[in-house]
Amino acid sequence: MRVLTAAEMREVDRRTISLGIPDAVLMENAGHRVVEFLDKRFAPLNQHRIVILCGKGNNGGDGIVVARQLFTRFRPASLDVVLADPAAAPENLRSLEACGFAGIAREITPAMRAATIVVDALLGTGLNGLPRAPYLEWIHQVNTGFPAARIVAVDIPSGMQSDSAVTDWPHVRAHHTVTFTAPKVGMVMEPNASACGELVVGPIGSPESILPAHTRLTTPRDFARLLAPRAPDAHKGTFGHVITAGGAAGKSGAVMMTGLAALRAGAGLVTVASDSTTLASISSHTPELMTEVLDRTTFLKLAAGKRAVAIGPGLGVSSTKSTWMTKVVSALEVATVVDADGINNLAGVKLPRRANLILTPHPGEMQRLTGVLPKAEERLPHARAFAQENGVTLVLKGRNTLAAFPDGTVWINPTGGPAMATGGSGDILTGLIAGLAAQFPQWLPQAVIAAVWLHGRAGDVAAAELGEPCVIATDLLRYLPAAMKEAAAAL
Repeated sequence: MRVLTAAEMREVDRRTISLGIPDAVLMENAGHRVVEFLDKRFAPLNQHRIVILCGKGNNGGDGIVVARQLFTRFRPASLDVVLADPAAAPENLRSLEACGFAGIAREITPAMRAATIVVDALLGTGLNGLPRAPYLEWIHQVNTGFPAARIVAVDIPSGMQSDSAVTDWPHVRAHHTVTFTAPKVGMVMEPNASACGELVVGPIGSPESILPAHTRLTTPRDFARLLAPRAPDAHKGTFGHVITAGGAAGKSGAVMMTGLAALRAGAGLVTVASDSTTLASISSHTPELMTEVLDRTTFLKLAAGKRAVAIGPGLGVSSTKSTWMTKVVSALEVATVVDADGINNLAGVKLPRRANLILTPHPGEMQRLTGVLPKAEERLPHARAFAQENGVTLVLKGRNTLAAFPDGTVWINPTGGPAMATGGSGDILTGLIAGLAAQFPQWLPQAVIAAVWLHGRAGDVAAAELGEPCVIATDLLRYLPAAMKEAAAAL
């Protein structure tokens, strides 16, 4: 799913109008999408008390269209339209009054507070600073003054920054948001995303071909073909061999979880390279994993013929390991997933430019890699710039994990949550990426975004059943089949 900035959305609207679809038609379609949602979610609408708050500009015009369609088609028990600006959308206002509607007000009255639905059409995506009067007060009233109402935002919750994950001033906290054509960046990244509630995207006439494609929200449709039924004559060699290296003393679990995750993701064979103590523990715990002693002088020979390599979980950090990591990532040609101490050992190193070098840092590792700890609102441009400048694939972990590719495309992941804030969850992700990359080297971007989505969705399912505090990293593998089954339904 495409994700746009406010400027990109304005350009899409401009081009749509130039193609022959008038602005009035776009506004009518937008209002219709909102009414469709209201009818679907809250039927029968004739039993509801509805208040529509309208600002100026297109957002207020959309709200007036919603009012007209509700009045003429559904006749709610009560319907009030409150205008912040008497000059807002005069043509739409005349059309509403021509239908016989007489419930237009200039302020929110005590009687309106009994509303069961409040439609927020005050401010749109063009806001760049603190809302002015009367909008700031009305935003406060929407959030606090309608105790029985469901809040439905038109296009974007009023006051919210459309291009950033963070809004530094008051904004509407909606239960539902009906946006148009495509979600906006701020609406799909936390903490702003939570204030949108349920997000519904309504087409209003713009052809998809004119939408920018460099920022996307991952959905199962984007990778479901990777989960298609396997060929009846497939064998373990069909699905690739992964080798993972790591597991220093006291951290055997890290590389073990990575190897096991690669197996659960569907890799045909997985070899774990580590020290002898770690390997003894792995062999007794997970006999499906093959083992080799990690000898840095022979690792490249050991990796020969493997379809994917995962390096870093539990590896440890030293100057000799940094030299070795530099040599390995420069020499390997297959998909190479670098995580944890693998990343720490590459801090300050010039990376080889290859799209199948996949770095998976959490924010602290990203800071060690680049010297910068990106703020929440800076994560997306920071990830995009790093991937483009270094010619590698970057998976920047955190809420709304970002997968950035050398061509400038960034995929925003909507799955996962605080239940996954537990040691080892990153090691699981490393294994999932390697396991899917081994099976689908020809579809590497899809393999990466699939692993990230499935990882987060497994965490969501685990949290729903176990409770957020109780989820541990290996639970993600327990619930991975459910996540895969859900995603495969998109085929």
